[in-house]
Amino acid sequence: MSYIPSAPNKTGVYYLTDISLREIVPFIDWRFYFLAWRLSGHYEGIDTVHDCPSCQAGWLRGFDEKDRPKAKEALKLYRDTQEMLRDILENKLLTLNAVYAIYPAHAEDDNIVIETESATVNIPVLRQQHPSSDGFCYSLADFLSEENDYLGAFANTVTGTEGMAQRFEAEDDLYKSILVKTLSDRLAEATAEWLHWKVRKEFWGYAPDENLSVEEMLKTQYKGIRPAVGYPSLPDQSIIFELDKLLNYNKSGISLTENGAMYPNASVSGLYFAHPLSRYFMIGKIDENQLADYARRKGKTTGEMRKWLAGNI
Repeated sequence: MSYIPSAPNKTGVYYLTDISLREIVPFIDWRFYFLAWRLSGHYEGIDTVHDCPSCQAGWLRGFDEKDRPKAKEALKLYRDTQEMLRDILENKLLTLNAVYAIYPAHAEDDNIVIETESATVNIPVLRQQHPSSDGFCYSLADFLSEENDYLGAFANTVTGTEGMAQRFEAEDDLYKSILVKTLSDRLAEATAEWLHWKVRKEFWGYAPDENLSVEEMLKTQYKGIRPAVGYPSLPDQSIIFELDKLLNYNKSGISLTENGAMYPNASVSGLYFAHPLSRYFMIGKIDENQLADYARRKGKTTGEMRKWLAGNI
């Protein structure tokens, strides 16, 4: 897939600390927030509902009578969440940090090769064994040229959640403990959405004229993609250790377990691709030959990689 790469406005690694909560809240996808509470439904527009009873009643009337009990429960949850957000904001109870990097990169077969100021980082990726709906078997390496291209990486986190949750649990308030954890997960995803927007328009600047609403962004109508580690197109969680070489997670308050999990739990990390034809896809199942090839490219044994790719074998 040849194209003319978009040269970034700046390369290197950059840290953003204490990001304004007010900037991030508009990027929350409330649909997934309610889904985490098993309140699936059509809740678009709930963030425009104010505290006045007539406003809430009008919103509720938009639901069929059979769905109204669930909608009332969602509205109560939303109001409780807004109250917690006000408390977090007024008392600075949570901190939002992020890091992003943009470096020269290129593809070598199904390997992504990143050139930093001090080292070359190689990230092998997998290719679909069953075609997508358009007939192609994709690899993330398809969205890079074989020379003179660029790749981004990012991580962001919400710190302070665990302390808040522990205080609520000490007060036997399990509801608020779950609420702050669920809210923090959505704040982490919202920060990832906000950061990607800033990267597209300013930091990398490959889409400076983008004029999308948040709703359109949440529907991935932007140019480029940001596959997160562990997600369908980047299922190998051990890639997190390669990204740590680029991003130095500790500087953002993120630590890694030996299994590649990030702490604090409300953290997200992944890659940025600017290719205009880049798209999200699912690797799905791989066979033993592909596992062996991938292990070879990673410099690992098939037994080691089987652990990381158990869901794809």
